[in-house]
This record gives sequence, structure tokens and C-alpha cells, in this order.
Amino acid sequence: MTTLKILAIAAAFLNFGATAPLSCSKSDPENRSLTVQNASVPTVNRISKDNKIQVALLLDTSNSMDGLIDQAKSRLWNIVNTLTTLKYNGQAPQVEIALYEYGNDGIRDENYIRQVTPLTQDLDLVSEKLFALRTNGGSEYCGAVIRDASANLNWDGNEKSMKLMYIAGNEPFNQGRIDYKEVISKAKSKNIYTNTIFCGSREEGIQSYWQNGATTGGGKYFNIDSDKKVIYIETPYDIRISECNAKLNDTYIYYGNRGSEYKLKQITQDKNAEVQSVSNLVERAVSKSKKNAYKNEHWDLIDKAEKDAGFIANIKESELPDELKGKSKAEIKKAVAIKSAEREKIQREIDNLSKKRQTYIDGEMKKRGTDDSDDLGKAIESSIQELAKKNGYTL
Repeated sequence: MTTLKILAIAAAFLNFGATAPLSCSKSDPENRSLTVQNASVPTVNRISKDNKIQVALLLDTSNSMDGLIDQAKSRLWNIVNTLTTLKYNGQAPQVEIALYEYGNDGIRDENYIRQVTPLTQDLDLVSEKLFALRTNGGSEYCGAVIRDASANLNWDGNEKSMKLMYIAGNEPFNQGRIDYKEVISKAKSKNIYTNTIFCGSREEGIQSYWQNGATTGGGKYFNIDSDKKVIYIETPYDIRISECNAKLNDTYIYYGNRGSEYKLKQITQDKNAEVQSVSNLVERAVSKSKKNAYKNEHWDLIDKAEKDAGFIANIKESELPDELKGKSKAEIKKAVAIKSAEREKIQREIDNLSKKRQTYIDGEMKKRGTDDSDDLGKAIESSIQELAKKNGYTL
């Protein structure tokens, strides 16, 4: 039994009888203490510490690619949720996302490429940077950005880890001085699969070497209509999941000099997702319920204490939020344990609701007689599932 769960049980006994069980319904009291039956709950997933799923998104940000960037904003959390469904030997690998842009003449690089984020579990950072992308100019060198991403990202050395690159754009794949075949072959030798997504007709993508890039890299080739608007299906579960998301946010206790800033970023990225659609906010909430994807140990005391059991004993008072200043270490541990147990319960409820929601969406899509696959997120989702099976992962 983990240190946090032992503390959670002890804290719950101290508060026994204080409240009714936690729920995300609006009709329930705004009291977030926990009774003893809620203090020790199973984790949503068993997290594997042995391997990872790493995905690098390489996006063309030249003038004609506004639709592609908009699709990426709309599909980020759907992609994350697809990754979190994968298991290796029954365990959920850690998920990391990286973001590159290329083809933008505003980038001060001879090949017009930029690493926007490294491979990271800080998905709020990925979302923040994605929403800040702007299109400009247009000299698209696919070989150069693939070389940079495959060489400079911190790819995991474990052969069981699944490492994927997705490059999307609309100009010939062989532009620039870097031989795409050479750099893709080198990436493949490190078990990094290159997938290509051409924004245009399938035949044009084949003629301009996008299919050949995927074939060389052991990945999949897709073509999409980058100007197509993402179709959202509202479900009866969306409101409840959104309510749970708000309560989930309340379980985060920031620490450190920049903790309050990161906490604000969490709320800001919720709003960015909602600007795209209510469905997109719901997808983000589902991602936030997945421990193998959404981790914030760099600013959240609960995630940090789960990783480092001795952290609370050594934290400085100046690093604590106002509500914990002046508290003893025992009182801080108790507060963290209660919030930890509360978070796990909310995450479980979101997980259960999300399964019902997906069943509803699948049913609606079947009625329409289309899978609406012609967009960035759907292309990535289908290839992830196919490549996962080849690499010994299960859904």
C-alpha cells in the first residue's frame, strides 16, 4: 500500500462522518471532504514505469495551413485519449507528446523549423503552445524537421516503448537539401515510426512523395482535407463530465515559485479547449482523468508527493500556497492525502462516464453511416491503433 493511501485512510478516520460521499452532480453539497469508504480507492490505471508511448507532431505552419492548426487544436485531447487506451502487458505506459512547427518564414532557422515543446507529460504546455501557433510564409523542408525531431528529442531507449512521428503538410515531401529517405531510415533504425499526412488529394500526396515517406519510415500515409471543420457529437454525458472537470481542478494544490502560474494555465487551457467546442473540453477532461498522460508533479503537490514520498517533509513554507502556510507537516500530509483520494474518485467517475459517452458517439456515427475520418485527429487515431497492435500493445 502506498504512503499516500495509508495517509488517506488515516485522514479519513479523522474526518469520519463529516460529509456524504463525493459526487460530481450539481445538486450535491459543495463539500469536498471524504468519508472513510472513499479514502482508499483503486487507481484508474496501473502505470508502467518500464516503457512509454511517445508522439511527436510536426505541423506545417505556412500560410495555407490555418485549417490544419485548427484541426490540431480540436483533436489534441482526442489523440491523447487514444494513446491512453493502449496497454502493454496489462499496464498503461506513460504518454509523452512533442510539438514542432516547420515551413514558417518567421522562424529564425535556415530550414524554418522550431521545436515548440520537447517530449513531455506537461500537456497544458503542449496545449498552450499549440494555441499560440500562427501561420506565415512558406518554405517547407520535411527532411529537415524529421532529422531535427528524430535526433534532438529525448526518445526512450527501451525497445518496448512505442515512438511515433506524424508530419503534416501540403508541399512536395522532397523539398530542401536534407534527403528525407536517409533521415527517415535512420529514425526507423531507432524504432521511430514516421507517419505522413498530406493536406490535399490522395493522388497528389503520392506523386509528391508523402506516401513514400511513410513507407520508408514503416508508418502510415494519409491524406486529409485540412479545411474541413471537425464534427462534434454532443452526448447526454457532456455536462456531467464538465462538472467533474471543475471539481477535479479543485483537487490541485500548487507549490513552488511558479505554482500559481501553472495552476492558472490549467484553467486557461480548459477555456481554450472550450472555445473549440464543449465536446473538446470534455475530451480534455477525459485526458485529465488519465494518470499515465496528465501529470503535473512540477507544480502540483499531490502528483509530486505520489512520486516522491519524502517531498512534503522537506518542503519550505515559502513554497506552499497561503492555505497551507503555518500548518505542520502532519497537517499538510493530511490535506494532500484527502485531496489525493478525492481526485482518484473523480477520475474514476470521469472514466466511467467517458466509456458511456464513447458508446453513444459510436452509435450516432453508425446512424450517420460515416466515420468522418477525413481530418487530422482521425488519421492519427487509426494509425496509432494499427501500429500499436504490430508492437504488442492492446486496446
